Amino acid sequence: QVQLVESGGGLVRPGGSLRLHCAYSRDILNIYTLGWYRQVPGKQRELVAVIDVYSDSRATYADSVKGRFTISRDYAGITLYLEMSNLKPEDTAKYYCHLDAYTRARGRHDYWGQGTQVTVSS
Repeated sequence: QVQLVESGGGLVRPGGSLRLHCAYSRDILNIYTLGWYRQVPGKQRELVAVIDVYSDSRATYADSVKGRFTISRDYAGITLYLEMSNLKPEDTAKYYCHLDAYTRARGRHDYWGQGTQVTVSS
């Protein structure tokens, strides 16, 4: 069973930085995309950044985070990262790790982590 575990969230002042981590299990035969989403209460979950493995691992970002956030992966450690800088109060949300992946047990499937809270406030 694929498990995604996020960490690295917390409280930070405007202009500060945080690095989110998402560790995922090795029970994966193929990965199509890896991404970070965020959600605030009462609103839909929105895409923050995504790596498309089958497009030369091209990274795509929401306009609101371009130039401030960087998504990356550690192939050896099986970890996905989101480096966030120059954080703004509007970045406050619960951040979720997502994989579109293929496993022997479930075929191609969407996997989500439990989320990690990021709060930007002075």
